[in-house]
Amino acid sequence: MNKLILKYSLFSLIVLMGQKIEAQTTDQKTDELTAYRVTALKVHDLVHTKLDVSFDYGKRHLNGKAWITLKPHFYETDQLTLDAKGMEFKEIAIIDGKKTIPLQYTQDSEQVFITLNRKYKSTEKYIVYINYIAKPNELKTKGGESMTDSKGLYFINPDGKEDKPIQIWTQGETEASSAWFPTIDKPNQKTTSEIAITVDSKYTTLSNGKLTSQKDNKNGTRTDTWKMDQPNAPYLFMMAVGDFKIYKDTYKGKEVSYYLEPKYAPYAKQIFWKTPDMMDFYSKMLGVEYPWPKYSQIVCKDYFGGAMENTSATVHGEYVQKTERELLDDNQESTIAHELFHQWFGDLVTAESWSNLTMNESFATFGEVLWHGHDAGQDGEDRSRYEKLQNYLRSQKNGNSEILARFHYKNKDDLFDNISYSKGSIILYAIKNQMGDEAFFKSLNLYLTANAYKSGETHQLRLAMEEVTGKDWSPYFNQWYYQGGNPILNIEYGYANGKATIAVKQVQEIAVQTFSLPLKVDYYVNGTKIRKEIVIDQREQNFSFDIPSQPTFVDLDPDKILVGEVRDNKKIADYLYQYKNVPTYYNRIEAIKFATKDKSHEAQLILLAGLKDQQDDLQVLSIKAIDLGDNQIKEEAIKTLVDIAKNDKKTICRATALIKLASTGDVSYKALMEESIKNQSYNVISGGIIGLTKYAPTEGDKALSTLDEDTKKHVTALIKRLSK
Repeated sequence: MNKLILKYSLFSLIVLMGQKIEAQTTDQKTDELTAYRVTALKVHDLVHTKLDVSFDYGKRHLNGKAWITLKPHFYETDQLTLDAKGMEFKEIAIIDGKKTIPLQYTQDSEQVFITLNRKYKSTEKYIVYINYIAKPNELKTKGGESMTDSKGLYFINPDGKEDKPIQIWTQGETEASSAWFPTIDKPNQKTTSEIAITVDSKYTTLSNGKLTSQKDNKNGTRTDTWKMDQPNAPYLFMMAVGDFKIYKDTYKGKEVSYYLEPKYAPYAKQIFWKTPDMMDFYSKMLGVEYPWPKYSQIVCKDYFGGAMENTSATVHGEYVQKTERELLDDNQESTIAHELFHQWFGDLVTAESWSNLTMNESFATFGEVLWHGHDAGQDGEDRSRYEKLQNYLRSQKNGNSEILARFHYKNKDDLFDNISYSKGSIILYAIKNQMGDEAFFKSLNLYLTANAYKSGETHQLRLAMEEVTGKDWSPYFNQWYYQGGNPILNIEYGYANGKATIAVKQVQEIAVQTFSLPLKVDYYVNGTKIRKEIVIDQREQNFSFDIPSQPTFVDLDPDKILVGEVRDNKKIADYLYQYKNVPTYYNRIEAIKFATKDKSHEAQLILLAGLKDQQDDLQVLSIKAIDLGDNQIKEEAIKTLVDIAKNDKKTICRATALIKLASTGDVSYKALMEESIKNQSYNVISGGIIGLTKYAPTEGDKALSTLDEDTKKHVTALIKRLSK
């Protein structure tokens, strides 16, 4: 390995990082330790992968031929090991000009070990030919058990006996592509590709790169050849076969296409319509044009992985596929943005090991946040960030959580968690705030261009940032990438004798590091904002500032970049002020959340304002919590609730308002419930039925029984959710 970090023992690594990393110290019990996960050794480099595949639906087999071009990475060798899970080999040979030279080999359940015809040097390329059968449904673990996941290749309803479409699709991440073609199945390998897929003529295919030819075989089959001239990692190879309808869009002359089941084809543009705008936004922001020859998105039946960013061809689960009615209530814009951003972070530059998964998933999640900011403004961006923060905080306990760049783990699939996704994304946002947008995005551009079509790790990102800014970012990376946890700050604000004071305690679990946190503090004094800057770097710390008079409000960390928790001594009056006068998304949602637990009149004033909030989640919180028994706000609250129930464009808010009005028991709203059942929105219909049930259970049951089967199916599921 040529990585500097691997030259150090565990003890030296800890010294290098500056502090002991909990859960990786040498004094832990042996059974609690996992081995250091080294980056995959590169004995050979993949150069080009050519595949010719067809399918035996009855046996659930893939019949394949592979021509794999390789070269030794550095040292000459006559041995080649390929990942090939559960394959049957008919022939393995080397192509020498026009000659085919058979090769000797052995295999186990996961790899094939080939003796080449001679020793090859790093300057020499060679082609290995393999005739094989892939049997994904017959895969066994090394212990002999049948594999139920990570099969790589999936046959959906191959016999046509189920009430679902017949499809074939692949899922390569993390290292399952080697279940359908022999390769070196590691993220630090890159290869160009050419994949010829022979299928029944009635089916559509999709793979990486461009469709370069379609050949009618005169026997009811057709061979589609897909070619990718730019190198990408084996786990990002994909195929899909089935009855898909294609909607073609465009971005700067490149094909942008959406593959859906026929019944959803009319809604393709409504589902994916923002994709070209996203491509334009990301390309301009990063200073790197969308790098691949086309971009396709396909929705596959029974797909279990959420979505997968295969190079130039993203696979989505069925939840993305929606009718026009369903889109009234919900869309999967975040997922679409996330997978697209991977085409740069993950595909163009790929994490060189699963330990560095943050270089893929943290960035893609960060990309979601930035898209929402571009598309919906700062409020949308802040809402997305806040959601990521809450996702992460649910994963930690007393400030204790896993390390972001994890070189010790039991199972690589465990890395796909709220640390790699949510925490990593807000850590990136925080460093963007500290560095400034211009320097940050110039750093990302340098990282992408310097490592294009190769792999990258966190240290390369840090070095790019240091080259751009001239600043040593090691302390930031050591704190956030190579140590775990988050700060929990207990804050006491005070004012006396012309001085504003802040008393801070870091109260995260004692085993968690003491954080260094550069933060801003805004004081609102006599209608003027006064900004101060502090660095919290001790477990207990006090700050004081000369302030002209007692502040009306103190806003710690106004940009809300803290990756952690703040517990302070704010009162309901402070929350009322911040909602009305410092109305960032963070301040509004924290005020509303506090008000939901407070029965004071000031709390009701916050919730009353929240009824008209522009964000539907804040509206819903306010609708549910507002106390209609408060006579001082009841009249205005009822008036607003009726308006929401009748007119709000956000259907979840209309549904929640209907339920709230029905809970009053006032029969004058019953007609509103009945009218809502005629609405197109499943949310609104559900709200109306729940409302009728509050008047009389039989009323709700009767209304549900009048719905058509499609509506009833959607509404029944929503009623359970909205009734909670």
